[in-house]
Amino acid sequence: MEIILVNENEPYWDKLMAFSSKCSWNPGKNLATRMENGDFKDDKQIFAAIENDEIAGFCVFEEDGYIPPEYDYHPFINLVFVDESCRGKRVSEKLIEKALSYGKELGLTRVYLKSEHRGLYEKYGFKKIADFKPIVGLADQIFEKTL
Repeated sequence: MEIILVNENEPYWDKLMAFSSKCSWNPGKNLATRMENGDFKDDKQIFAAIENDEIAGFCVFEEDGYIPPEYDYHPFINLVFVDESCRGKRVSEKLIEKALSYGKELGLTRVYLKSEHRGLYEKYGFKKIADFKPIVGLADQIFEKTL
């Protein structure tokens, strides 16, 4: 399994857009729309897990967490998704590790993540720092990781 940075110049761009448009998770489907709309420039990056030349999962590294404005946290690892056929292979861990490594390369000291899952991201070293009422989707907790 390989984790790669995907941008419009990469051969996996169209493959990732097709994969996310058929995603079983509604926020994942939103990734395809954002890709089509040219939303991934500058500080927004997409990482994809590739296995046997196919997309196995993805996550997004971006400044905005789409959280209520009173929570001034950034940047975020967003839209962590692993295809059902690839679950149990530590794909999400590998995606998160790659995104954290990218954050370190940028000289960041903290990265945030939002999720509705309890007990999942703590095993990757994230600490829950807040509960909030979601603006979009079900994610209602903010997690922080010091780099």
